Amino acid sequence: MAHRHTNRGAHAASPATGENLGFLLAKASQRWNELLQAAFAREGFPEVRASYGSVLLPLFAEDGLRIGEVARRARLSKQTMTTMVRLAERDGLVERRDDETDRRATRVQLTATGRRFKPVAERVLAQLGAHAREALGERGLAATERELAKLADLQRL
Repeated sequence: MAHRHTNRGAHAASPATGENLGFLLAKASQRWNELLQAAFAREGFPEVRASYGSVLLPLFAEDGLRIGEVARRARLSKQTMTTMVRLAERDGLVERRDDETDRRATRVQLTATGRRFKPVAERVLAQLGAHAREALGERGLAATERELAKLADLQRL
C-alpha cells in the first residue's frame, strides 16, 4: 500500500490559525510597513506613514491629480482617500487645491517636502525590494508579486 504524502499548506491547516492566508498577508504587510517607517525615519522623514503610499505613489507618477483619480489609482474609496490626503497634508507632504476647471473638484499636489521625499521613498523601496529578492530569490519574488496582484483584484465572496 503506497503512503500518501500530505502537503502542509492552506488545505492542511485550519483556517482559524496563524497559518491562514489572511493572517500571513496581514503580518507580512505589517512587517513591511514597520521596515518602511523605520527607514523613512532614519532618512529624516519620521512623519511619513507607510499608509501614505496610497496618496504619494500616484502623485509621484503624476502630480496634481484630482482626489478621485488618486483614489482610483490607489484602489481606495474617495472618502478613504480624502482622509488619507488630510493626514498627509497635516504632515506637510501634500496640499489640496481647487480644480481650476471644476470648482467642485479638488486636486492634490506634492509640497516641496513631498517632492524631497520622492527620491528617499524610491531608495528605501529599492532597498526593501532587494531584501525581499534575497529572501525569495528572483523567481520567487516575481511569482509573489504576480500572485499578490491577483489577490488585490479578488472580488466579493
